[in-house]
Amino acid sequence: MTVVVVKPWLHLSLFDRRGLDTFTADLPEVGTWIVGGHSLGGVRACQVAPDADALLLLGSYCANDLSERELPVLSLAGSEDRLSTPEKIADARYLLPETATMVEIEGAGHASFGDYGPQDGDGTASISDEEMDTEVSAEVEAFVDSFG
Repeated sequence: MTVVVVKPWLHLSLFDRRGLDTFTADLPEVGTWIVGGHSLGGVRACQVAPDADALLLLGSYCANDLSERELPVLSLAGSEDRLSTPEKIADARYLLPETATMVEIEGAGHASFGDYGPQDGDGTASISDEEMDTEVSAEVEAFVDSFG
């Protein structure tokens, strides 16, 4: 599996207007493209998702309508996330295809999806980093295997 980590301009994903082809052009041997992101990175991933094969949201939700797309989607939320709360994710569910898989990870906070320390406004995670890594890895592996 090839993973491309995008370094957005100004370190803010919503300011990065590059299309998916910016990255796919350099890797023509890759046959399936899953776009994804955490928090605002997920919002940006939703914007380029129509050009991708699948979408992965990590403590995030879409601001654009993908509901009519035939697009595999995995959305992972944290029960203790106080920024992209489970309620906010549920409220934006209608923007995703009906077939989207929605998973809430018990004990995960917003910062649990990254390795950047505590974040103002977030809840307190009750799941360890190791447990989080194991759970996210299992969900993502099953998602990738479902269409690979």
